[in-house]
Amino acid sequence: MRTKAFALGTALAVAGMMMADAANAQSAQGVTTAATGEIQGLSRERLVRIAPVMKEQIDKGMFPGAVTLIARHGQTVHFEAHGFLDAAKSTPMTKDALFRLASMTKPVVSVAAMMLVEQGHIKLNDPISNWLPELKDVKVEIRKADRAPEDVPAERPITVQDILRHTAGFFYAGSVPSSRLKELYDKHGIEAREVDITGDEMLKRLGAIPLVFQPGTVWHYSIATDVLGLLLERVAKKPLDQLLKDMIFDPLGMKDTAFWVPAEKAARVADALDSDPQKATMMKSYRVLANPAGKSYFKGGAGLVGTAEDYLKFAQMVLNGGELNGRRLLAKKTLEFMLSDHIAGLGGTTVATTGAGYGFGLGWGVRLHDGVAWVPGSKGDAMWAGAWGTSFWIDPKEGLVGILMAQGPSNRVHTRMLFKNLVYGAMVR
Repeated sequence: MRTKAFALGTALAVAGMMMADAANAQSAQGVTTAATGEIQGLSRERLVRIAPVMKEQIDKGMFPGAVTLIARHGQTVHFEAHGFLDAAKSTPMTKDALFRLASMTKPVVSVAAMMLVEQGHIKLNDPISNWLPELKDVKVEIRKADRAPEDVPAERPITVQDILRHTAGFFYAGSVPSSRLKELYDKHGIEAREVDITGDEMLKRLGAIPLVFQPGTVWHYSIATDVLGLLLERVAKKPLDQLLKDMIFDPLGMKDTAFWVPAEKAARVADALDSDPQKATMMKSYRVLANPAGKSYFKGGAGLVGTAEDYLKFAQMVLNGGELNGRRLLAKKTLEFMLSDHIAGLGGTTVATTGAGYGFGLGWGVRLHDGVAWVPGSKGDAMWAGAWGTSFWIDPKEGLVGILMAQGPSNRVHTRMLFKNLVYGAMVR
């Protein structure tokens, strides 16, 4: 009897030790534990800081509301709605709110391009004029202080790589060192601000306007991804909205991401404050409540609308090396290649768009140093942001995704950096 009791006690003791060891192992992996108050290595107490800071920004008039989302090691550790959906601050923000993603469209279209590269339809060193003959004979404006500008032939063709990494010589009208070229973009509706313009017509007009730099020499943020979207349409022989749906949105389950918002979802569209100085002008470029098909082209550089939860699926797929929930979109090596610096040794700087310390890959800003930047992060993290106030990044070293959805264009850099400080400030291991 005593032998049996001893054996039973020993067995219970061993089981207890095994359970303790398992709990310790889980804690070491960053799984939530009551003792530490952590979730995937982020402090619950520190994550609580996010909501009052967002409220403070809303009270200051930075934006009406926001949605914040953080995932680590594939687990969502923070997902909250803050403030209001509308400019009048009458409707509470919801987690499924739809935001104008603006330039956060670019990484999505860039992934689609690299999927076509993997499939053998295009190569990075191919001239884009293979599919866009309208851009075959582009000129380049040469500017000298003591004489009028001169237009000269391009020294080499614009390549697919150039339009993926913004080295084609295109520009945005608001950031070009030539008043003449700005006037030409505005006159011909290249950015489709106040007029409807088809993709074919846009390319025809664009081909007659000189580039601001020789192709492949200077990084200059531009309409290049709009051109990429039109190239993908011709390669795949289908509209960009359908191409992205087939290749990315449906496989990843991004059910609320599209180039326009149907009537039944219109009440979920987040707005910027009427007091925001940039709102009125930007609204002319981001008309999202009607399908632009047949009237204007789908803007591969700025046209999408979507939710934080949808964008997490896309970002997590990239962080996972091209796969999510058993669906592989890209190979691991292709993603590593995309998120490498592709502008080393070239002119230009990404500081105005990424902050200090970043280079640029194929559709993404990529961090070059652990230091130098304006906020914490890791060498190799990749990010992009939208002019309406949305931003996201992935940090492969830390297994981290951060997403901020807001519509506050005039304050977008400030709020982006603020949120990154809050996220990294919550990371305790």
